[in-house]
Amino acid sequence: MKSSSTAPHLVTIIIPHLKNRAMLESCLDSLRLTSWKDFSVLVVDNGGETSDLSGIENAYPEITVHRLSANAGYAGGCNEGLNRSSSKYVVFMNDDAVVDPGWLDCLVNEAERDPLIGALQPKILSLKDRREGRRVFDYAGAAGGLIDRLGFPFCLGRTFIGREEDRGQYDGSREIFWASGVAMFAPRDLLVRLGGFDAGFFMHMEEIDLCWRMRLSGYSVRSVPKAVVWHEGGASLQEGSPMKAYYNHRNAIAMLIRNRSTFALALILPVRVLLEAVAAFYYLSGGVAGAARAKMVVRAAADNLHGIGEILRKRRQIQQTRVVGDRELFRGAPLSVFLFRRAAQH
Repeated sequence: MKSSSTAPHLVTIIIPHLKNRAMLESCLDSLRLTSWKDFSVLVVDNGGETSDLSGIENAYPEITVHRLSANAGYAGGCNEGLNRSSSKYVVFMNDDAVVDPGWLDCLVNEAERDPLIGALQPKILSLKDRREGRRVFDYAGAAGGLIDRLGFPFCLGRTFIGREEDRGQYDGSREIFWASGVAMFAPRDLLVRLGGFDAGFFMHMEEIDLCWRMRLSGYSVRSVPKAVVWHEGGASLQEGSPMKAYYNHRNAIAMLIRNRSTFALALILPVRVLLEAVAAFYYLSGGVAGAARAKMVVRAAADNLHGIGEILRKRRQIQQTRVVGDRELFRGAPLSVFLFRRAAQH
């Protein structure tokens, strides 16, 4: 790792952080062992007045800390880091991730090979399972993100209903639809041209939306499974959190409206609205906690309806600049993630 004052460097690793210093320090300790040395680390402190990073530069003099006055979320924090970087490439990384030493070499080599790379994702494995001696894919990204024709995201190595053990079954680099924000490698110039993450997403789905825009612009997104990152998971919002349900449901519909072609959207959106209602009724069967999540689905729909003007404005911008049609973009994609799961089991 180069000193933060040393220039030029090829890669800037941008880590948005909020209240878990020990976890961040584990991440930074692993980065110190990275074999590719031409990188710097920029930590974006979302903690505001409740920051827990006082004095961290003394322990890690090689990093730069940019402190925000208030929590800008993952999307806003990453954008702040992007604006303060000047390297050829950036990596957006969760602060609850640790890396294998050779991870960055693999990503740089793949990016340098192809000028049309939009984003790269390493293999993401579960840090919790590693402590038990198991190699299991992490839920947040696994072996690469995909999406079905209805707009539901899923991953190689996991779906809604489970995660697979890593037995080398996804060790070939391949085209994917989206790269996880756990560790997303991308060219800085392309990110700036696309406007970075949509800060209004705050958290959840923002990396899928960004990768979708990359692909609409003619760039590819690929998995690089020789690069390995381990992820703790659930550091921001625990599974089952009502706010997690809110951001997932709100951002998924906004993303669909912004990025799908007009004809496809006219067919799909009524189905998705119906499925949102089904999800809310399903949550209601889960007692008090489920009722709280159902309430968030309704709130998400109301907020999208209230903000439909801004969603449509951004849709016009995206659709005017697209160079790839939906037929090409969704070639081979299943109608439903559940059909993909069934096909994969046969």
